[in-house]
Amino acid sequence: MSPPPRPPRNRWLAGRWVRRYFGFSRVETRGFVFLLLGALVIAVLPVLLRPADPEYLPAADQGQLDAWGRDLAARLDSGRAASARAYAERYPARNSRQRSRYPAVPQLPLAPFDPNALTAEGWEARGVPHFVAGRLVKYGQTAGGFRAKSQVQRIYGLSDSVYQRLAPFMQLPETLPGRGKQYAATQPAFGQKEALPGRFPRKPAHLQPFDLNLADTTQLMQIKGIGRGRAKWIVKHRAELGGYLSENQLAELFVLRDAPDLVDSLRKYTFVAKGYAPRPVLVNSASFDELWPHPYVGKPLARLIVAYRKQHGPFATPDDLRPLKLLKEDNFDKLRPYVRCE
Repeated sequence: MSPPPRPPRNRWLAGRWVRRYFGFSRVETRGFVFLLLGALVIAVLPVLLRPADPEYLPAADQGQLDAWGRDLAARLDSGRAASARAYAERYPARNSRQRSRYPAVPQLPLAPFDPNALTAEGWEARGVPHFVAGRLVKYGQTAGGFRAKSQVQRIYGLSDSVYQRLAPFMQLPETLPGRGKQYAATQPAFGQKEALPGRFPRKPAHLQPFDLNLADTTQLMQIKGIGRGRAKWIVKHRAELGGYLSENQLAELFVLRDAPDLVDSLRKYTFVAKGYAPRPVLVNSASFDELWPHPYVGKPLARLIVAYRKQHGPFATPDDLRPLKLLKEDNFDKLRPYVRCE
């Protein structure tokens, strides 16, 4: 009697699948499996054999940093001390020399006094700085003495706080006899140069409005804030325009762009006569050199006007300038009153 058949072994089911899928032989399949296992071992082995990370102790590092900080602070302190010693050796007793040159004067309680009887030390004893005290004495000797408090107040370098503290105790009148505070305020302080008479003439208090297109620089300079330079630019711009059509055109001047108050003053004291006809811009007959100096034209637009009329003929109306690409709408509105198509 024969033995019963053995069931199929499942030990190499994976090997059979590999041989069947890749077409390997039995030996090649075993090599492939060993190669795969070796690659897996190589990939896992470094993780298993990696040494443990060392434990970090921040206290030791913090102690080292603190030591370095203390050492650096000590070096900086020693460096500052060395610099201070070097400065003291190079400039010895500078402050002591100044103190010896201007010794401190004991301060006295304020009481009524005669400014003409005080010496420099007497002024210093009442809180006046050394250089101002000498100036007060010098003025008194030069002018024959103080006759009013206003003369003391005008001494150059005497602060208002010091004067206000001393003024109630000065045995002098407030102002010179027959002269008020206005006169005292207009006098130059002692030690300052007097203003040259007639260098800056006073502007008239009441000014009558005048024609902007007929005024010269002298008449324009009568307006407060308008000097010789601004007056020349106003006249020059008027000549380039051919005449002002409105006082608002003054705001176009670069010397008045940042001074709206001066523009308002010019509008207040100037006017443009009704029916005034400015010098026209003849766009059909003027040459390039005659067109471009106008402030509203310029060289690019003048060149385009000349080329356009040569190609398309003369302009019939000022509105024919609108197709020119270089002429913006706001510039056209400014230029239109000056254009003549003759």
